[in-house]
Amino acid sequence: MSTSFRDPAGYLFSRNGRIFRVVRDSANNELTAFLELERAREFVSSGLVVRTNRVDASVHGPEIKELPEATVWEHERIPFPSFPYEWPPEMLHAAGTLTLHLATELLKDGWGLKDATPYNILFRGPQPVFVDLLSFERRDPADPTWLPYAQFVRTFLLPLLVNKHFGLPLASLLTTHRDGLEPEQVYAMLSALQKIRPEFITLVSGPTWLGSRQGSSGSELYKKRSLDNPEKARFILGSLLKGLRGKLDRAAPEGTRESNWSDYMSKNRYTEAYFPEKEAFVREAVAGSKPAMVLDVGCNTGFFSGIAANAGASVISIDYDPVVVGKVWQWAKSEGLDIQPLVVDLTRPTPSIGWRNKECAGFLDRARGTFDLVLMLAVIHHMLVTERIPLMEIVELAAELTTKMLIIEFVAPGDQMFRVLTRGRDHLHEDLTVELFEATVLKYFEIVRSRRLGESERWIYLLRKKV
Repeated sequence: MSTSFRDPAGYLFSRNGRIFRVVRDSANNELTAFLELERAREFVSSGLVVRTNRVDASVHGPEIKELPEATVWEHERIPFPSFPYEWPPEMLHAAGTLTLHLATELLKDGWGLKDATPYNILFRGPQPVFVDLLSFERRDPADPTWLPYAQFVRTFLLPLLVNKHFGLPLASLLTTHRDGLEPEQVYAMLSALQKIRPEFITLVSGPTWLGSRQGSSGSELYKKRSLDNPEKARFILGSLLKGLRGKLDRAAPEGTRESNWSDYMSKNRYTEAYFPEKEAFVREAVAGSKPAMVLDVGCNTGFFSGIAANAGASVISIDYDPVVVGKVWQWAKSEGLDIQPLVVDLTRPTPSIGWRNKECAGFLDRARGTFDLVLMLAVIHHMLVTERIPLMEIVELAAELTTKMLIIEFVAPGDQMFRVLTRGRDHLHEDLTVELFEATVLKYFEIVRSRRLGESERWIYLLRKKV
């Protein structure tokens, strides 16, 4: 299956869970030279750049029939690929930081990046990793410019600024603008005062004003520049990258952001008597099932994701609230936990987008068959009541997402939170009972064990998927 095609120097394809890159011979020498750099080996060993090895002809097949004169390389497989529109702003900032770090360090060796897009980066747990090796190129020593400058501004800086100052989610910005935001688009959002603020005047207002004067040709914008002194050229380019790093940090999200759900655990963790029993049940179930890949649906602040990660699992944590997802990312990064948090609403999962809807797979397409344990804790009553998703549909989706085990919490209509969600429409769910829930899950799962959590109207189940 082809997974990438935009780079004329080559493309990716996957086979049996392995990731291969086909590289035209015209670009292969440069890729080989890059991988032989000591600094490139340091990038790979530290996890900043994806591990890559040349493979022999045994993997050659129909995927490279259009490029008979090509070399095939195999990349390390990142456990769960994600896309920029699924990241909280903290992760987009981290991806931008990695991009500038690589460009700055490579400058010392006379190398650079030919493009600067967040699509060059995936996340291994909370850590960004650069995966597009065809982006590395030898630079002209006399050239003080960085051609990807405008792309970096469009795809990193402007989305972060708009998110920070206007609260527009990255998902809405980057799903509809794959190549980022143009300064003119952001300029139209600004008040008269904002147009002259430092964070906007250099990235938005100035380019907009200059663009209107230069007209549409922009012939001078990409004119090649060359200096007589290579050291001076390198100094200028280094200063440019340093300046971009400062702009990126000023566009970073505020660490004090809060939302309706960001303090949910602190308010409810110890006030509900059932929580210690729920925690003990999950710990025992995770320890017994020893999952390799876990999906935590509605992760909130990631407490149960942490239990799974500390048990040795690689965890994908999803929640629709970017603020709590950002907090999970910061926590996982600081604690070194193998957790990749994503802004995904399972009732409206990320669709397949891009060319012919095949370029970027939807969340469910990537998730099916990936996880041997799924956690659905204190979440299905939100799906039932707020989103009006039938119970059978929820259970069917859970069976699609897990290959083995499911830990699920059933919240009965008598529960206080359930009644808050129904807003007086309790009669719509009067048939929802523990007996109905168990009868529904038994169509797809076996009940390994279950328990009522204290005296609450909540039950927790460990289920095994039927073969």
